[in-house]
Formats: sequence, structure tokens, C-alpha cells
Amino acid sequence: MTADNALGGRLDDDDYPAYTMGRAAEMLGTNAGFLRALGEARLITPLRSEGGHRRYSRYQLRIAARARELVDQGTPVEAACRIVILEDQLEEAQRINAEFRRAAAQPDASSG
Repeated sequence: MTADNALGGRLDDDDYPAYTMGRAAEMLGTNAGFLRALGEARLITPLRSEGGHRRYSRYQLRIAARARELVDQGTPVEAACRIVILEDQLEEAQRINAEFRRAAAQPDASSG
């Protein structure tokens, strides 16, 4: 399963099981309307189960929880979603940079 969203639909190993919309909203301490708003802002798009029911992965819940923190601080939903997307992209860029630096710091085994 993949999700069409601004975060690239990334699926982590811990994405399963995915949670129903009601359970996901309960875990976030919010309601289904908040999850729908995140979907409308294209932050998270629910996965679909075989029966067509909306399901949310743990990764999506972590993203939604961060957006919820920002909204609770007074940030509009649309802006909160953009912030979360940029934070995610920055985190990924920092990870790639660290991998590159580690690889560059290792002596080249082929020369010698």
C-alpha cells in the first residue's frame, strides 16, 4: 500500500498494523474531522484496507501528531501541514548529508 501525499507516501517498517480513522483520531486525542482536514491539506492520505476502509499508519500518526501540536499552538491547519512537510524534508536531507559525510570520511579501500 502506498499513500499519495506531500511526504511521498513513505512507508516505514512499523507501519503495520494501520489504524482505523476512529482509532487514529482517538490516539491523537482529536476527532475524525481533524484527520480529514489533514487529508484535504494533502499532508496525509489514508491507506485503504481491502474493504475500502480508511487506515492510518504509525508514521502517518506521528506526522499528524506534529501537525496537531502546531494547530493547538494557533497555527492554521494548512500552515501546520506545510511546516510538517518542510520539517520532514529537512530531516531527510540531514540524514542523507550524514550518510554522505560518513562515507567520505572512510578511507577508500580500492586505493592502496
